[in-house]
This record gives sequence, structure tokens and C-alpha cells, in this order.
Amino acid sequence: MNIEKLIRDVKDFPKPGIIFKDITPLLANPEGLQETTRQLLELVPENIDKVIGIEARGFFFGTLLAEHLNAGFVPVRKPGKLPYSTFEETYDLEYGTDTLTMHVDAIKKGENVLIHDDVLATGGTAQAVAKLVEKAGGKVVMLNFLIELTFLNGKDKLKNYPVSSLIKY
Repeated sequence: MNIEKLIRDVKDFPKPGIIFKDITPLLANPEGLQETTRQLLELVPENIDKVIGIEARGFFFGTLLAEHLNAGFVPVRKPGKLPYSTFEETYDLEYGTDTLTMHVDAIKKGENVLIHDDVLATGGTAQAVAKLVEKAGGKVVMLNFLIELTFLNGKDKLKNYPVSSLIKY
């Protein structure tokens, strides 16, 4: 099955000149969902203790990966969305900054962590999450993406980590 055919291009979203890669048709297709999960799992090394899903589209496959890997799932969210004490990491955007948070007890010292998100673009978000894992004492084993937008060179910010993606544009 060609899962790429289940990803829809939406022109001028969220602003003019952007072609958004919409994964909702893929998520709505049971066979596509299963095949994507299978293919993502093929990229992942063994011995993962926790899978991090990045808000919000990283939650979809992140939870599925955690289940199949018999690992825990950790949501990383925007400030004010998690109810307990958090670590936070602020990172640069094209115009301004953003912040992500993770519960302080989500990752134990020495745990092997897989970070998952739907798209690798500029790499800033994924880099911030890797820093959160390291603040908690975890080891980033891999960053795993459904889609990589290679023309944005996001891998450059992640050169200290193994990075894998299923589909490259």
C-alpha cells in the first residue's frame, strides 16, 4: 500500500504560499493506519522505554508506536496543558519563540526514548523535545517522523541524533 497517496495537499494553508501535508485522510483509512504503523515500527530500534508524541499530531502514531513497542507514552504539550509539574523548553520560530512542556516525572534517568511527530520541518520543535528528554535524564534513541520536508533542512538541527522518516518531500 502506498501511504503517500493518502496524504492530501492543501494549498495556501495556514497561509498563502504554504502547501500543507494533511494526514487526516490517512488517519481515516484503517488499512493506511495499520500500514503506516507497521512501516514506522520497522524504522525503530529495540529497547524503547518511552515514546514521546509532540502536540498534537504526534499523539496519533506516537500512542500506537508505544503500544506496539510495549513502552510508555509521554505527551509533550504547550504551556498550561499538563496538570503536574513540568520541565519546559523555549525555542526559536521564524518570527518569535514557542515553548513546550513535559511532566518532570515522565522520563526516568537512563530511559531510552523515541520521539515521534508527524512532520519534520525546520527541526526546532524536535530539537526542543530532545532537550526536554535530556533534562529529565533520558537518552534520545531516535527521532521518528511520518513526513520530512527535506528542503527545510530540519535534520541539520538534529545532527546529534538518529533521525528517520517514512516519506520525504
